[in-house]
Amino acid sequence: MANNKILVIDDEATIRRTLKEILEYEKYAVDTAETAIAAIEMLKQAHYELILCDVKMPGMDGIEFLSQAITMTDASIVMISGHGTIETAVDAIKKGAYDYIAKPLDLNRLLVTVRNALDKNSLVAEAKILKQKIYSRYRIVGESDAIKDILSLIDKVAVTDARVLITGENGTGKELVAHQLHEKSLRAAAPFVEVNCAAIPSELIESQLFGHEKGSFTSAVKMRKGDFELANGGTLFLDEIGDMSLAAQAKVLRALQEGRIMRVGGEKEIVVDVRVIAATNKNLREEIEKGNFREDLYHRLSVILINVPPLRERTGDIPLLANYFLTELSGKMGKAPLSFMPEALEKLSQMPWRGNIRELHNVVERLIILCDKVITESDVIKFANPFR
Repeated sequence: MANNKILVIDDEATIRRTLKEILEYEKYAVDTAETAIAAIEMLKQAHYELILCDVKMPGMDGIEFLSQAITMTDASIVMISGHGTIETAVDAIKKGAYDYIAKPLDLNRLLVTVRNALDKNSLVAEAKILKQKIYSRYRIVGESDAIKDILSLIDKVAVTDARVLITGENGTGKELVAHQLHEKSLRAAAPFVEVNCAAIPSELIESQLFGHEKGSFTSAVKMRKGDFELANGGTLFLDEIGDMSLAAQAKVLRALQEGRIMRVGGEKEIVVDVRVIAATNKNLREEIEKGNFREDLYHRLSVILINVPPLRERTGDIPLLANYFLTELSGKMGKAPLSFMPEALEKLSQMPWRGNIRELHNVVERLIILCDKVITESDVIKFANPFR
């Protein structure tokens, strides 16, 4: 709590002194300002988690201060006034105030508001940290022309609701592209639901995607929402869609056409607002010729096509990726950072990488575990291919 710094702004010395004493008794660090103009200068010099500001003050009033302060700080701002009206309170909240308290101040109400505002700040900070960790986890690393083109395309497409079909070999990072499209979209705060179509038995895929009603089949002991419903407002990522059964493909096509689904065993249609991103390691054109994939569904999914190249076609990115994984994995293992000898990176760049980035990630993890301080060319030769 000692780290929670509060700024009290009021032109009445008695109120400033009283609030300072009360809040310091509660173990908060408190600064005070007599005018809004002085407070603006203080915001330039120090960081505050919470600001308590009077509305009626000479010179710049509290509402004017609020309008300026929210552009300068992420602190929660609570307005206080003895001349308040409902209109003033509503105006303050609309302009970004966390809360509005009328004078004479109720001590319990004040302390509850202070605690809630600071708790909100903590949650927001934790959410930012978590989001940064998630973003780092799904970061696309590379400086090759192919990767630059993909990143540019993601930036253009993400802000739209266009459906995207991502193609590429296993392990190339198709799921990273899908996550980036979601994180940079207007739906970023909504759910991202991932479905591995290859991992779900064909007889269960419809229940997985569309849900089921209680009693619709033997093991349906209760109603279950499907992934289309769970992703409502957000993004549904259909990974390995080339492995989906034709029956499920037909239902997915209908859901995309009409924006409605029906649970297995249900009678009521449910409206869903979902952006669908699909990925596959198969050549869907060939699958269409073989009769394994619906051509109409292909055209629905492939408004935008993004092909992720195999690692052997972007060998210039291998040293960058290897060092990125080295730093990331060493930190997770709590190991002192290792380093690659130039010859070791050259050797890694010459390998075929049939498993693409996933294989490189595993190799770097193996080298971190088995090597000390510096990774040499002989280490790569010895440990990179466990089947040699």
